Amino acid sequence: MSIPVRPGAARPAARPTAPDPLAPLLDLPGVRQAADGSRAAIDRLLAHRLMRNRSAEVSIESALHGARASAALEGVDVPLAELRAGRVDDPVVQGSLRVSAGLGSMTETWQRAPGQVLARLHVLAAADLVDRGDLGRPSAHAGPRLGGLFGLVTGETTVPAVVIAALVHGELAALAPFGTADGIVARAAGRLTSITRGLDPKAVSVPEAGFLELGRDAYAAALAGYAGGGPDGVAGWLVHCCRATEHGALEGLAICEAVLRG
Repeated sequence: MSIPVRPGAARPAARPTAPDPLAPLLDLPGVRQAADGSRAAIDRLLAHRLMRNRSAEVSIESALHGARASAALEGVDVPLAELRAGRVDDPVVQGSLRVSAGLGSMTETWQRAPGQVLARLHVLAAADLVDRGDLGRPSAHAGPRLGGLFGLVTGETTVPAVVIAALVHGELAALAPFGTADGIVARAAGRLTSITRGLDPKAVSVPEAGFLELGRDAYAAALAGYAGGGPDGVAGWLVHCCRATEHGALEGLAICEAVLRG
């Protein structure tokens, strides 16, 4: 799918007078209902009593759960207890952990300089996987499409944040601009989009766990449909991401209850 935004284009007004080019996505089969369902699930999580004064504890635990799930989606599935004990030295897992730990420092920069953030995400994700000189450097083939992605991240739209996060995630995963650890980078960018666009401002849900719950095969199939560019494939990916977001909200609720139990 090609994002219809020019690289470097100025951010439009919050209420653009021109038609929103992304608005037709909500008319694709099942997308609007799935987006509403994911929003409701996140709202239930944000209404939990722990959000009043202990959301930081939930966010830290969410990051750990997310790192584990993102690595599992890459084929390296390790028990959460081993991660917590620091007994896992697999480079994919370590990269996923570094990415999750670093997201909090990137939220203010993401909507202003997404290219800078993507480079940093790749440095964190692939530090033990590729030569130092290749870290944070997208392939030449990715340039034009990345420009459209940057416009998507920095621009205004009336489309729900969960849909924008799905587009960011899908574009990066399908494009694979770095050639290594692109899935981890894509999922992190999707999470950043959810945080910065107000869907999950406290970073307490675990969308990565939602994707894992739905299954690696289903994730790969939905992403392949999106990469194909047809309306059915795009709709299928967006709905899949919304459902993963719902599951991720349930994971966040489970974390809240675990924190309450001590």
